[in-house]
Amino acid sequence: MGLVQHEGGPCGVLATVQAYVLKYLLFFSDNLGNPEVSDPSYASGQRRFYQSSFAARDDFSSLTEDVKTRALVHAMVEILFLCGTGKRAAVALIGGVNRGEIDASLEGLSVESAIDFQKVLRISTFTSRKDAFHLLLANIRLFESRLGAMLFLISSLLSRGLECIQADRDDPSQPLVTAPFGHASQEIVNLLLCGEAVPNVFDGKMDLGGGMSLKGIPNDVEVGFLTLLESLNLCKVGQYLKCPKWPIWVVGSESHYTVLFALNPNVQEENELEERESKIRRAFDAQDQSGGGGFISVEGFQQVLRETDITFPSDKLEDLCNPGIIVWSEFWQALLQLDKRSGGMKDPTGLMGKKQFTIYHFNGIAKSVLNGNANSGGSIPVQRPRICKLNVSVPPRWTQDEYLADVASSSTSGSKDDSVLSLAPPFQTCQHAPLVDCIRTRWPRAVCSWVGDVPSIV
Repeated sequence: MGLVQHEGGPCGVLATVQAYVLKYLLFFSDNLGNPEVSDPSYASGQRRFYQSSFAARDDFSSLTEDVKTRALVHAMVEILFLCGTGKRAAVALIGGVNRGEIDASLEGLSVESAIDFQKVLRISTFTSRKDAFHLLLANIRLFESRLGAMLFLISSLLSRGLECIQADRDDPSQPLVTAPFGHASQEIVNLLLCGEAVPNVFDGKMDLGGGMSLKGIPNDVEVGFLTLLESLNLCKVGQYLKCPKWPIWVVGSESHYTVLFALNPNVQEENELEERESKIRRAFDAQDQSGGGGFISVEGFQQVLRETDITFPSDKLEDLCNPGIIVWSEFWQALLQLDKRSGGMKDPTGLMGKKQFTIYHFNGIAKSVLNGNANSGGSIPVQRPRICKLNVSVPPRWTQDEYLADVASSSTSGSKDDSVLSLAPPFQTCQHAPLVDCIRTRWPRAVCSWVGDVPSIV
């Protein structure tokens, strides 16, 4: 059910396309015959109640080649029209290639430079999703060839328009594909996720003053993004990417992209207090001009209080404002002490929400595994991607005492040891991997367990 990556480099493109493929396989498998199912209006109104047909049987082996191919084509159509602001899509093909003999046709193709490549490119532009779907379906073997990822990237760039691509970026002088290994930049991943080649993962724009700003994700997205870099405090992923319309996320590490997904959209549903926290955090982040540092000015803080209807006692408000800046952790501690009726998070039940769900991780890098051979009676190695099923338990929200104890433990030990997760059910086995750190950027203090090999994000 997944795209296989045999060499390093194209994971930024492959993983993002994979995320969209999963959207269609999991949630639109009964509608893949409709060439216009990728139109955003098609699924409007049904998302909250839509559950994957795989949720009950937990079995991906029943997928037919036709279903997988159509899901791939629908994913490509959606991304290209997203890049074209919903109005147009460009498709880059290789001229003179025999559709029935793709490998043989490409065997004699010599591409030593960009100029060589441009000579054989043939570009078609579409305003109809149906027409684009049929052309891509007819040429899907070309996109499954060794040039497929490059052709799709070029198609995406041309769908957006090269002038728009450069205008999207904060620094147009930097390469979109980095040397020496050909890794996709964050601009490429963001282009395929939100339709714009912006370089940052926070929401909206960050005003730096003096007419300067940094560009982030402009609006809601269909599939999201999580990154290990956030757990290392090197960036801050905004709510648009953390809470996509479908429970599917591209996961970034220092050198690779993989995919995380759930079979049921309700893993993202929030209770009243979670919705309240999300609203407050969005308002706070909108005033945070520190690049995700987690602090805002007193003026920005006053704006947050107005937008979220929070009323602190005058002495507490003075304590928070005295240092001249307001740090999120201190603001959050104060909210936990403030009663709900005053806009705070104090919950007399002490539960504050708890979740348990299953999530899957897919790594497209091919890995040698033994495959039984009935004829020889032995096993032969085959190259396959990896999928891992994780059980996730998200403990109840902090009470004030637990929050302070956790902060003290983290600040003194500096360790990622799971022993601080004291609220986990006693039957839950705690396992750790870098993927868990990524998951915790979306579900703080989540406890994860799995069977078999450790899920790898590299």
